[in-house]
Amino acid sequence: MIRLSVTLGAVVWAAQAGAVTCEKLTHEDKRYTICEVDAASEDLRLFLNDENGDLLGHFSSVNEALAPDGKRLAFAMNAGMYHDDRSPVGHFVEDGEEQMRVIPNAGPGNFGLLPNGVFCIRDGRADVFETLDYIERAPDCRFATQSGPMLVIDGELHPRFLPDSTSLYIRNGVGTNAEGTRAVFAISEDYVTFHEFGRLFRDTLDTPNALFLDGNISRMYDRANNRSDIGFSLGPIVGVVENVPAN
Repeated sequence: MIRLSVTLGAVVWAAQAGAVTCEKLTHEDKRYTICEVDAASEDLRLFLNDENGDLLGHFSSVNEALAPDGKRLAFAMNAGMYHDDRSPVGHFVEDGEEQMRVIPNAGPGNFGLLPNGVFCIRDGRADVFETLDYIERAPDCRFATQSGPMLVIDGELHPRFLPDSTSLYIRNGVGTNAEGTRAVFAISEDYVTFHEFGRLFRDTLDTPNALFLDGNISRMYDRANNRSDIGFSLGPIVGVVENVPAN
């Protein structure tokens, strides 16, 4: 388990046992829920469709799909933008199979606010890559989802973020450390700007690369704290899978 303790506005991370821990955090007077995953050891996956090709769309549906194998979600979050039919807007890889190619060019909306990025899950690590860097490196991702914009790029905020922006939404995203061992997920409990959200990942969560996953529709599942946000069907979902305890 990773437990957050706040001292004089800073966050101190202390490692303990456990798959994933979600904690409340206030940063610059805005409230967030932060979930840290040990990407080197935990079963972190992306979900979109079930074995029949039908959309999962809900945390409960993912749990139903995992149940026959004695598995369940410990944590989950929506994991990228999608079209009306819930297909991914950008690159998407599920269990080693590419379902959508990488989109390298600019486009409308937040996704096209370049630079955007890709969240890549490999054996023993997880990384956020800027999209062009991802194309150049061509990592062998078991799971990958493309979204945008990048929040933090090599320790710097996205160059187009404005400190005085008035665009306020509930937002969620993910950041990773340089070693790929820490994947830190955040969802705002208050309306925040991109600049505020990026500063959270850069200054407090200590992730040199971080990616915006979505806004407004942002939802989270946290089994340990009995949280399961509900709403209309989602597209890609990211989650930590654990074994169902024996009776």
